[in-house]
Amino acid sequence: MIRKLFLILFFFGFSAIAVRSQSFVSTAELFKRTDSSFFTGRLNIIQDPAIDTLMSRYILANENQEEKVGYSGMEGWRIQIYSSSDRNAREESSKVQADFMSKFKDIDSYQLFAEPGYWKIRVGNFRTKTEATGLFMSISKVFPDAYIVPDIINFPELKKK
Repeated sequence: MIRKLFLILFFFGFSAIAVRSQSFVSTAELFKRTDSSFFTGRLNIIQDPAIDTLMSRYILANENQEEKVGYSGMEGWRIQIYSSSDRNAREESSKVQADFMSKFKDIDSYQLFAEPGYWKIRVGNFRTKTEATGLFMSISKVFPDAYIVPDIINFPELKKK
């Protein structure tokens, strides 16, 4: 009887510690100003606490996505021009990438490895499928096996004024 009680208390104690270790971000912390002075105002956010929970989940999901993919970015589209799992696929993908870079100098290309042994070449950073379709027409003339795929793309560069 005492063993069962001890086991139950240990389980609840451990689960309480595990739940407590998860990070929680409030909206007020996201909009906190570091350059406060006499002339700066205050921001009071009045909202449902469930919004803070949703924002914390969103931030946690994006952190996990960065760990899974290996780099940070946003959801978007790319054009895949090569994919193979042959024995010499790595060398072929490098040749295809070099060929693409010589023909389309201003478009970024990425060599990827995906389990269980596929080498892929994906090009471009498009936020919408419509943007990708415009360039896809000209790329598919040179690389007929190309197609548009969803991917994590690099963040777009900010335009300086």
